[in-house]
Amino acid sequence: MKHLLTLENMTREWWDKLHAKTLDIMAHPEQYAESCKGKLLATLFFEPSTRTRFSFQAAMLRLGGTIFGFDDPATSSTAKGESLADTIRVVASFADIIAIRSPNAGDAELAAKYSGVPVINAGDGAHLHPTQTLADLTTIAIRRGSICNFKIGIAGDLKYGRTVRALVTALAAFPGIEYVLISPPGLDIPRDVLEFMDSRGLKYSQTRDLEAAIPDLDIIYMTRIQKERFAVPELYDKLKGSYILTAETLRRAKPDALIMHPLPRVDEISEDVDADPRAAYFDQVRYGMYARMSLILSLIS
Repeated sequence: MKHLLTLENMTREWWDKLHAKTLDIMAHPEQYAESCKGKLLATLFFEPSTRTRFSFQAAMLRLGGTIFGFDDPATSSTAKGESLADTIRVVASFADIIAIRSPNAGDAELAAKYSGVPVINAGDGAHLHPTQTLADLTTIAIRRGSICNFKIGIAGDLKYGRTVRALVTALAAFPGIEYVLISPPGLDIPRDVLEFMDSRGLKYSQTRDLEAAIPDLDIIYMTRIQKERFAVPELYDKLKGSYILTAETLRRAKPDALIMHPLPRVDEISEDVDADPRAAYFDQVRYGMYARMSLILSLIS
């Protein structure tokens, strides 16, 4: 694999190898401290980010590499009208690997077309966010012991949620998973994702009622209603707060259920849930850095 743009056709062999390396890095970080010495990672973030940008930067620094880039396109020649293709050509002349985040679906694929070095999709609009999915899969594998035979409820913005699309497509590589798709009116999962699920024979159901679904779920995956995806603010105001997970709500959840969220959260998980041992969303952050370390090594070696 030269680039990581999507996990739609991820194989178990690829995942098993990547995950084994992730676990080894976690167990023996000192052995990887100079693995990328002399290598440069360019982080091109055309859209705001905290976890993903810092995670990539921390991952490369922990591997002994160096980073450069921007988190505000106004500080780059993009503000002067430079095309993405030209930006990528220039940056690829300096870097050994590029991580790009853009508000536009398809920009990561376009970047890969013009780059002479590996490109990682760090999120492209409402399309995909494959490295968040690597963090999700790593968390499930570690916390549950395996990625198979569970019922996952995915709640919130399923229409614009790139983490949702990426997670559903990646989980198709694993057996025995049932999906409960929970969304308010207007934010249902896109038709093409359902067609993908049908083509893979995945078992799923759709509902508006999170609380009714909770008792049967092994994983509760919450997502934020994304204000930045709405052209009409009034529509966002109508839908925000559609689902709020609280300690009281979770009394009906399984004792060993996992509570996940790609973050940032707004109000969809109450802070009184943070102390619950089933809460795994900050594990996703930590494990995600190690998964990105493993990914960088797989692409740059």
